Amino acid sequence: MGPEKIVAIFDQQAAGYDQQAKRREPIESALRFLLEAVFADVPSNAHLLCVGAGTGAEAIALAKRFPDWRFTLVEPSAGMMAVCRQNLIDAGIDKRCTLVNGYLESLSPAQQFDAATCFLVSQFLTDRLARQKFFRQIAQRLKPKAILASSDLVFDTGSALYEKSLALWQRITTQAEVTPEQITRLKKAYSTDVGVMSMVELSRIVRASGFEEPLPFFQAGLVQAWMARRDVIGPE
Repeated sequence: MGPEKIVAIFDQQAAGYDQQAKRREPIESALRFLLEAVFADVPSNAHLLCVGAGTGAEAIALAKRFPDWRFTLVEPSAGMMAVCRQNLIDAGIDKRCTLVNGYLESLSPAQQFDAATCFLVSQFLTDRLARQKFFRQIAQRLKPKAILASSDLVFDTGSALYEKSLALWQRITTQAEVTPEQITRLKKAYSTDVGVMSMVELSRIVRASGFEEPLPFFQAGLVQAWMARRDVIGPE
């Protein structure tokens, strides 16, 4: 799926995105809870980069926990960014946030952040080299040893358990009856529109992008979150 198509989809979903996401809220809430431990040694006056910021949920949650942090939120969908801006205002943290409606290329590599988040974003880059470039662009904008906390749909698609995992994930996210036809459609979508891969494969991409070995810290259904420090040497 190309960037323009992805942006168009999120533009269409923006107005009702938060309402639609309520079904996943327990999963996302648990993930955000764990971020306090993941970012425990980040400076108290940190400047955090939120990649694919969506409607701002991660920034709002972290801003409540870390009152002196500042945030730069990067989001290519204008519709999502408009909702994000209003959510930040409603949460009273808009003065601590810089919003960038665009891609990482919009940020100068000279601006170095103390940490970054990137939740359910890289999975839409189905080309492995494009995914590696994406993580490299994040690494280039982080200070040495700065932490990236990221999540994606992760599973070994060659596993005999993959279809069972898809069926379970369908029940988790929709609470609807699962049919063989639905699993077939989901499997096809996850092979063409979403780059589902094993953590072993994803780790290779992340390490080649200028990060140390990723450490998984959360799993719920197909969603797996991990943390990785930017390598001291950094990306090429």
